[in-house]
Amino acid sequence: MSHSNSVFSQLLKLISRHEFETLAKTHHKGRVLRTMSRWSQFVALSFAQLAGRCSLRDIVSNLDKQRRKSYHLGIGKVSRSSLARVNEQQPYPLYEGLFWKLLARCQSLAPRHGFRFKNKLYSLDASTID
Repeated sequence: MSHSNSVFSQLLKLISRHEFETLAKTHHKGRVLRTMSRWSQFVALSFAQLAGRCSLRDIVSNLDKQRRKSYHLGIGKVSRSSLARVNEQQPYPLYEGLFWKLLARCQSLAPRHGFRFKNKLYSLDASTID
């Protein structure tokens, strides 16, 4: 039986798991995470962004349908409550640090390209509150 990596798996390989875990330990807050790792959170949220998922329930149900493939991504079963708890309680600077590491890697690979951000970058949440 042949095995081929998914495009999503290939995208995740661009991020060094060792660097990610180091950042996660640096920016961890609170008690030890028992049921879900920061890597699982990152994979779930990246999947949601790329697949256009709109809710935690939608993310979890789609990941559950792909459970056989999720093992190869380095994540286990993701529950909605665990994902919500990690999103709420863990700080965002992990992803800020990850951005700066990826930017540095891009600048080293293409030094002449102007990866400059003249203005502040903002991430906006466009969800509505009823």
